[in-house]
Parts: sequence; C-alpha cells; structure tokens
Amino acid sequence: MPDTLPFDPSRLKFGIGQPVPRAEDPTLLTGRGRYTDDISLPGQMWAVMVRSPYAHGVIRGIDTTAARAMPGVAGVWTGADLVSAGYGPMKCTMPLKNADGSPIRSTQRLPLATDRVRYVGDPVAFVVAATRAEAKDAAEAVELDIDALPAVTVASAAAAPDAPQLYDDIPGNEVLDFHHGDRTAVAKAFAEAAHVTKLSIRNNRIVVCAMEPRSAIGSFEDGRYVLRVGCQGVFGLRNQLANEVLKVPPAQVRVLTGNVGGSFGMKANVYPEYACLLHAARELGHPVKWTDERSGSFLSDQHGRDHEVEAELALDAEGHFLAVRLTSFANMGAFLSPVAPLMGTANFMKNVQSNYRTPLIEVSTRSLVTNTTPVSAYRGAGRPEGNYFMERLIESAALEMGIDAVELRRRNHIRPDQFPYSAASGSIYDGGDFTALLERTLQEADLPGYAARKAASAARGMLRGRGLGNFLECTAPPTKEQGGIRFEEDGNVTIITGTLDYGQGHWSAFAQVLHQSLGVPFEKVRLLQGDSDQLIAGGGTGGSKSIMASGAAILEASALVIEKGRDAAAWALEAAPSDIEYEPHAEGGQGRFTIAGTDRGIGIMDLAVKLRGAQGLPEGVPNTLDVTHVFDQAPQAYPNGCHVAEVEIDPDTGIVTVDRYITVNDFGVMVNPLLVAGQAHGGIAQGIGQALMESVSFGEDGQLLTGSYLDYALPRAGDLPDIGFVSHAVPATTNPLGAKGCGEAGCAGSLPAVMNAIVDALSTHGVRHIDMPATPERVWRAIHAG
Repeated sequence: MPDTLPFDPSRLKFGIGQPVPRAEDPTLLTGRGRYTDDISLPGQMWAVMVRSPYAHGVIRGIDTTAARAMPGVAGVWTGADLVSAGYGPMKCTMPLKNADGSPIRSTQRLPLATDRVRYVGDPVAFVVAATRAEAKDAAEAVELDIDALPAVTVASAAAAPDAPQLYDDIPGNEVLDFHHGDRTAVAKAFAEAAHVTKLSIRNNRIVVCAMEPRSAIGSFEDGRYVLRVGCQGVFGLRNQLANEVLKVPPAQVRVLTGNVGGSFGMKANVYPEYACLLHAARELGHPVKWTDERSGSFLSDQHGRDHEVEAELALDAEGHFLAVRLTSFANMGAFLSPVAPLMGTANFMKNVQSNYRTPLIEVSTRSLVTNTTPVSAYRGAGRPEGNYFMERLIESAALEMGIDAVELRRRNHIRPDQFPYSAASGSIYDGGDFTALLERTLQEADLPGYAARKAASAARGMLRGRGLGNFLECTAPPTKEQGGIRFEEDGNVTIITGTLDYGQGHWSAFAQVLHQSLGVPFEKVRLLQGDSDQLIAGGGTGGSKSIMASGAAILEASALVIEKGRDAAAWALEAAPSDIEYEPHAEGGQGRFTIAGTDRGIGIMDLAVKLRGAQGLPEGVPNTLDVTHVFDQAPQAYPNGCHVAEVEIDPDTGIVTVDRYITVNDFGVMVNPLLVAGQAHGGIAQGIGQALMESVSFGEDGQLLTGSYLDYALPRAGDLPDIGFVSHAVPATTNPLGAKGCGEAGCAGSLPAVMNAIVDALSTHGVRHIDMPATPERVWRAIHAG
C-alpha cells in the first residue's frame, strides 16, 4: 500500500474529496431512525432509579416496603442486593502516576451506593414495574434514611485542610498529583525571562446536553447478558461491562447500539444503570427498560470541563517564548470516570504548546474528588483548554509588551523547515504551514475592513472587538480497529467497524473510502457498527481519530479483498493469477478484474455472486471475497487552524453578539468536505455556548442550581453567526489517508477566538481578562468595574 492514498477529487462523484450528502439523513430527518427509546421488547418492564437528594451523607437505611407493595411493581433493589450478587465496581484504570511515582488513587464505584452518598443524584436503589408510571410512583415511595454531611463542590476548596473528606482512603480528597516537565529548567527560564505573563483562568463546568437522553434496555437471552444502549463503541463498552462490573467472560455479554443522538464523550463509559437493568432482567426473566428524563440527565450524565488554572508564559525581550507553565486544580466529581484525570493532565500538556516553538512545558495538576456529578470527556477533552490557555496568554503578553498580537504569533510559529518537529510535550509534528494559514485567515476575515466596522459599531453606541484563536490539537492515537468487508446476498457490501457514529456521518465517509479504494458502488455500501458480536476489535469513536482508524482499516481490507479476488478471478476467467489485473474504477462504474492485455474480465460484484453459487472450487480459490481485518494502529495526527471572531457588545446590558466568524483549517485530506465543515460548525457552536452562556452551578450544600433549561442556557440558531469555512490543507504523513481528524477542532479554535474578541472589545474599559461564560451580567460588571 502507498504511504498516502492517491486521489483526484474531480475523478469520482462519490470518491475521496467529494462533498457527498450524508447517507443517513433521509432516514433520520423523516423520523425513521431507531434510537434506544424507540425499541420495545416483548414482555418488557420499566426501571426508575432512586437518587440521593443529598450531596453528601451516610446511608442509615433504605425502606422499600411501601414501594414493593405498590401496583405493578416487580422488584426493588438496593446496593446491598447488588453486592450480594457479586458485581464489581466501575473504576479508572488510566496508568497515570503522581509526581512521586506512586499510582493514581482510583475510586471504587459500585452500581448503587451502599454506605455513603457523594453527590445529588447518586443512585441508591431502583424499582422495576410493569409500566413506567408505576415504576415512578413506586420509586417515590422508597424511604431514605440519610445523615447529611457537609459538602464541597470546588476542587481548590476540596484541597483545603478542613474540607469535608469524601473517602477514608483518599486523604485530602486528592486522587492524583500530576506533574510533567523539568521544574528546575522551567524555573530558570522564568527567572531569566524579560517578561512573564500570568493569568488566572476558570474553565467552566458543562452539562453535555446531548439531544438524546441516555436510555438502555437490559435482557438475559440464552444465558447471555444483552444490553441495548446508545454509546460510542460497543466493543469497548462490552469489555468494560463484562470484565469490571458483571465479572463474566466478554463472550457472555452482547452490546447492541442503533442510532445515537449525540454523546461528545459522555456516553462512552459504563453507567450504574446498566448493571441494574441487566441484574433485574436476569432475576425477573423479562427485558427491563430505562430512559432518563432531562432533569435526571443533568444530575446523572457525566459533566465536562471544570478546571481552575494559573497559566504563565515566559518570554525574552524580543517576545520569543521560553516556557509555559500551568498549575491547576481539576474537579473529578464524586467518582473517577475511566478517563476523568486525562483532560487536566496529559491533554493539557500535549495541547498547550499549540503550533508554537515553546522549548519548555510544565504542567502541575491536582485532581480532586468533590460532591458533584462525575466528570468525563467533553468534546475536545483538554485539547480546547490547552489551546485556550496559550491563546489568552499570547494576547495578554502582546498587550503587556507592546507587541502586535498577530506578529507575536508569527514570531513563535514552528516554521515549515523545522518539520518533523519534536515538541516539548513529547509529540512529533509531521508537518504544517502555520504562518501561511494565519495569513490566509486574516485575509478571509477582511482585516482591512475591520476599522470601518468598529467605527460603525461605535456610532451606534456599541463596543466591537476582534479575536484570534490559533490552534493545534493532538488527536487520540488510533487504536486497533476492525475493517471487515462482507459481500451480502442482497447485492450490498457491508463495512464492519468498531468505531461508532453518534452524529458524525461515518456511513458516507467510510463508503467513499471503500468506493475509492475497491470500486464498490457507493449506493451499495452499508455500515455495521453497533453489534459487539460482530467485532473482534474496536477502539470506539473519540479523540477525532475515526477516519484515520477506520479509514486505514478499510484501505487495508480492500487490498486483501483484491488479493483474494485475483485468485477467484483467475478461476472464473480461466487464467493464471499472475495475469490478473484490477482496476477499481473500470468502465461501468465498479471495480473489475481483467486478464492483462485483453478485454476479458469480471466485475467485483459479479465475482462475489459467482463465488456464492459455486460448488467444488479448486484448492486455493476462495469461496467468498469477505475479509475480516484489524488495522494495527497509527501515530496521532495534528489538525490545526485559525479562527477569527468579531463580537459586538452593548455596554448598557452586557449582551455579547458574535457578529462575524471565519475559520481556516488544516485537516489534511478531507474525505468529505461537507461533513468536515459540519463537524467544525458543531464544535464552534459548542465553543460559543461555553464562552457565552453555559456553566454548571452548585449551592454550598451541593444542590445543583442549574438543573434544567430554565437555569442552564444553550446557544440557539439566533445566537450563532454565519460561519465561514476554508481549507488550507497539508496532508498528514502518519496515516495512509493523509487525514488529520476534525471532530473536536471547532471547540479548540472557538473558545480563544470568542473570548479574545470580548476582551478586545472591553479593553477600552480597562478589562484585561474575563472568565467564561461571558454572560451579560458578568460583562456588565466588568465594564463598570473597569
């Protein structure tokens, strides 16, 4: 296989590089999608969770007598019941270490609390009844005897000597004291620097707010646990559920996933409800269904972000970066999700360098448990944050040193002649064109016309500001990924993959790769991704790696199909295999095997049919073109780009309007530019939401104050500008497609672009920094305080 896949975007209507509309959309837009809550199984019963109303407390007793006697109730279970059944805890298994080399202290979360509750919404029991209404009524009849304890909700407060302690075996509430970098060298760089910029930055906590609330159905079929659930990858979820919680061999567990209405990291892991459903299904002999309500989602879905950061940048007299240092508190919530410590530690470290020559990086993060909903990955998972910290530091340093902020970026960009570039983070950047991309962005953003737009805003009594968000993020490295290809009896061809589409549009993009490489007609391609029984590997979807992992797996599997096809075509055409050639896009629109130097041949689809009906094939001739293949892995990639936002602020109300927005990106080879632009738009919308309005708030007693959309604001279409999307691509060399990933990049560029624009607009009032979210009240107060 070549190092990169040769392609010509103008050559194939459905080939790589074409903006093909998503094949899923006709089904989804006409309401024919099949989400978990759309499924009803014969004999199905309903479960409702009983959750703690206290953020912290000791469980003295749980009285289920009244609930058990209510109409329709089939069973009520508590944590003691599940402990007796032998289920194991959910835990974090990341191999992170403390600064002294000792391992991370992981919490051991059982499906239901048994001794203490540690956040509002902590599940303590569940009820199963014939109908959902009956289960809800019975759940309200469960009586909890809990002695309330003091609560702590902020990570830095949890580190205080007199803070409430969540666990007897986690002193000081600290699960991880992470450190990366050479303390001595970094301290020396700061001591000798001509200038040091410092900022205190709050990375606000986010409710994920996926369109589809979590839902699951547990059943026990032929001696196996079967879980129907929306997730990000059935293979990994099955293994986690089997190995850690159910304590059975993975072969005894099957996970099935249909359409998924968004996740952004939140639905990747096992949740307490899943073990409860499977236990009840086995005990009752009936499938048991649970669908969360939105109020429950706010409490029980893992939240995102939540860091307190002291960011520092050391520069020499000419403005060259000498070192960057982050000292942080990371809020883990009450329990460690499998990836909770990653965002504020390794992902801060890998991404804060962005696309700048920064010789030294030091990241020190104390990860602490608090009496809040557990935290997990949220779109970008530390990548947007790292870029945000650096871009805010650059803007502040430029202002303090009297250097133009654009020039300061140019001065520190990694140059094209420095690739491959070994970053202080340990990453090796394979290529990029950072300064040229920045210049292209300024051109697309109409820099010369900005002064006139600012004057026009001022004439209306409005403040106008412009902000840049230069970014580079390190994707998750692609893991082992399945690239199965199966020729079906109905004439279609199925791609079998372990990544999972929860809104990205994998079907179309993967079909384009298969169409380009193998010549299978685009309209004949189907995608199988949501059945763990069909998989032998699968890394799931996350970290912007899907097209790199599944795309490479499809390319390699296509090559294996062609190998098998040569032997089969030689038999069908009565020729020697060495004389068989393959043209992926022969006349007629499909791949074709031919005898070299002749016009005799057979199409790949016709060959698959011929093999299926063949009897007594000679030795060495395959009876199918089907391939089961696992792509090993590839290095991570480095998508990068620049966003420019222009905002207008009403000084009388503090209302911020994002008026103009342009983004220029290097995502390498774009398999489907239409889908890539859509991914960028979605990430930008979520970034604008975090920057302007989204923030989780808890009371001193740990009660969630932003528990519904009455108190928690999401961006609507009217809050968003037209978003310009331009490509300035440098193909990656780390994977055969040349792709760089794009799913999380919108957040990485939008957070700094919008916040830098707001600070720029407020600078005339003496404002030098403002934390997210820049709500009208916060902006109004900043104006008057300034």
